Amino acid sequence: MWDFSIGRAIGLLLQTMPFILLRLAVYFGITLAYILGTGTGAGVGWGVGGLGEEGFRAGSTFWGGFIGFSLVGFVVYWFREYLLYIVKAGHIAVLVEKMDGQPMPGGQSQIGHAQSVVKERFVEASVLFGIDQLVKGVLRAIMGMIKTVFTILPIPGVRNLVSIIHAFLKTAVGYIDEVILAYAIRTRATNPWESARTALVYYGQNYQTMLKNAVWLTLAVYGLSIVIFLVMLAPAAGIAALFPGSWSAIGVVIAILLAWSVKVAIVEPFAVTCMMQVFFKTIEGQSPDPAWDARLTEMSNKFGDLKDKAANWVGGTADSEAEVQKTSVGGQS
Repeated sequence: MWDFSIGRAIGLLLQTMPFILLRLAVYFGITLAYILGTGTGAGVGWGVGGLGEEGFRAGSTFWGGFIGFSLVGFVVYWFREYLLYIVKAGHIAVLVEKMDGQPMPGGQSQIGHAQSVVKERFVEASVLFGIDQLVKGVLRAIMGMIKTVFTILPIPGVRNLVSIIHAFLKTAVGYIDEVILAYAIRTRATNPWESARTALVYYGQNYQTMLKNAVWLTLAVYGLSIVIFLVMLAPAAGIAALFPGSWSAIGVVIAILLAWSVKVAIVEPFAVTCMMQVFFKTIEGQSPDPAWDARLTEMSNKFGDLKDKAANWVGGTADSEAEVQKTSVGGQS
């Protein structure tokens, strides 16, 4: 059915508990910021609404809460690349070491080691964020190819089926792009753009195996997310009762935010760990297929951009880097 070990994935996550706790702190902190921002905005709106009738107060409370929520969302949006750099990529760096049975070098803490590895491989947050965005663009092109294949099949109700498949693939891509970052860390790549290019070629030539496992994990993540949401409804209702007026609908929003916090802090790292197992096991002993390199170049302008940045990266050329990575992957278990 699937090619990953659930027990091993859970074991690896337990071994990276400092990062799990960091993720919980960061994402619950973001949720708290949303709650406080929304509550403050709603409170100001409720106060302003006292100058008018009941309908005016209800409207001003809603818009005050909406503005508060949006302001927090704007701040989180601008810090998204640093979250990727410090939290997600850092956790992947430690997971790679644990997956290979390596201790933290020099007695470093997990978080300290992760920071040094990520900075060494990606220099700064903007580089990692740029790679992440290009990788997602290429993956979307691959998803589009698969979607097109399903569309032309003579199956009744295929359009509804394609919509469902597209939703699943969109979620699944979110795990694969982090696996591609893990490849750069595991191969000790000095040219991160070239590493991402090579990993995408490996993904393309093994897309059936990768997607099969991604679909299973997406089903699991959806199921767990629904359960977590239902569990969070009770505490969310208690928090919503503190809001001014009778704006009880905010309880659903708070439950969604709390469930999101648990999902990105615990459930998603589990899915990424499983996909890392599948990817490294699948590409063992393989070499990048030039046919897939050419296919991705034709299919996606983003892949062409990735190749250009790899060729222009200071400190190495695309050709030499690919040879180093091919040797590294072939010798790993």
